[in-house]
Amino acid sequence: MKVLLINGSPHAKGNTYLALREMEQVFAAQGVETELIHVGNKDIRGCIACKSCREKGVCVFKDLVNEAAPKFEACDGLVVGTPVYYASANATLIAFLDRLFYSTGFDKTMKVGASVVAARRGGLSATFDELNKYFTISGMPVASSQYWNSVHGRTQGEASQDGEGLQTMRTLARNMSFLMKSIALGKEAYGLPEKEASEMTSFIR
Repeated sequence: MKVLLINGSPHAKGNTYLALREMEQVFAAQGVETELIHVGNKDIRGCIACKSCREKGVCVFKDLVNEAAPKFEACDGLVVGTPVYYASANATLIAFLDRLFYSTGFDKTMKVGASVVAARRGGLSATFDELNKYFTISGMPVASSQYWNSVHGRTQGEASQDGEGLQTMRTLARNMSFLMKSIALGKEAYGLPEKEASEMTSFIR
């Protein structure tokens, strides 16, 4: 089992990292391998809808997105963490995720997804919902915890004082480990769910 963790904060060791690190420790105890990619301080531009990836299989922009794509394909679970800016995720992270999910043509069905958000006070739920949409459009089950997956902190390291938030991260990692292992057993016994041919309905004709 392997989980890919994405740190969308510009601060490599900030409060988002503390939340992800809390999860990493539980994953290790559960025998789940992890890899963390720091995205938030990289120069990543947004998708330009050129659709070159449909022909080439990779994004036309040669940056961290293409480097992360094979790791995403190989993992059993994906955790995406971000600080909250104006009740939204870091724009660099969103550019990364838009291109990562769109440019990768492999089947993401039954890879487990989880989002983690960090903020001083508000905007957590909106950002949490924003990130989960990448999973739910891709056939990826979303792992849950005992509360919405969030930690609170303003200055760097302050989230270490959020006892409930860190417990939420540990519970999330345990639940995610269980879900990934259960899905792996289900695949062995029953395979993946049957897929219908894609049908798209346009509202403007």
